[in-house]
Amino acid sequence: MPNSTASFSGGRLADRVAVITGGAGGMGRAASLLFAREGAKVAILDIQPGAGRETVAEIEAAGGVAIFIETDVTKVAAVTAAVEQVNATFGGIDTLFSHAGTLIVKPLHETTDADYDRLMDINVRTSFNICRAVIPQMVSNGGGSIVITSSIGGEKGFALESVYCMTKGAVLQLARSIAVEYRDAGIRCNAVCPGFVKTAHGLTEIEQLDGLGQKWNDADLAAVQGRICEPEEVANAALFLASKEASFVNGTALYVDNGWYAKG
Repeated sequence: MPNSTASFSGGRLADRVAVITGGAGGMGRAASLLFAREGAKVAILDIQPGAGRETVAEIEAAGGVAIFIETDVTKVAAVTAAVEQVNATFGGIDTLFSHAGTLIVKPLHETTDADYDRLMDINVRTSFNICRAVIPQMVSNGGGSIVITSSIGGEKGFALESVYCMTKGAVLQLARSIAVEYRDAGIRCNAVCPGFVKTAHGLTEIEQLDGLGQKWNDADLAAVQGRICEPEEVANAALFLASKEASFVNGTALYVDNGWYAKG
């Protein structure tokens, strides 16, 4: 898939201020590049300073506007400081892609308290923290759009990924609840739910599942979702949900899985 970040005037996010958590790598990076290309001023909140600054440099080289703020989104104080910096630099936030997340592949009975706490912090608390921080200014400013990364595992159950699925179900319900609670304030909130994606996390997931006895070769992937998904394809789905093209789409789970969830 093309990775061009050529800047276009009048893009689908023109004059928008977009925060992307986990925006330095994988699907988040693809979204950072795409949102900037579509005219947004992009603030990347991530714990990876090298990758974050590289992404900003690529955006700026193509004529886009972006900043990187090294942020542990599991920490309330860090999120508050980052949001204040975005406001000081770009103004009010009207677009949020809450993407920060990770995974653990392990049998449930071997999952430790530390594993549980880590996944709940990174996959759930991050979305809670950043949504809680930006919603008040969206309300004050007449609305906004939020997209949260869930997963096909947010509603389907998968062996060896019980806690991961639980966390992704939690953020899916968060997206739906925000949609209901803040609809009349002009805020839309939706979730993207990918299958297997060709990112470092996605490829590690496949490798670890293989190591525990599941087999996910090309034929197995073809059976459930045709092929592995490209990160840009998830970014495009997030862009649609964030844009005015999705003005009457609210509280939905958009599956980016080539029919896997529909197949059952």
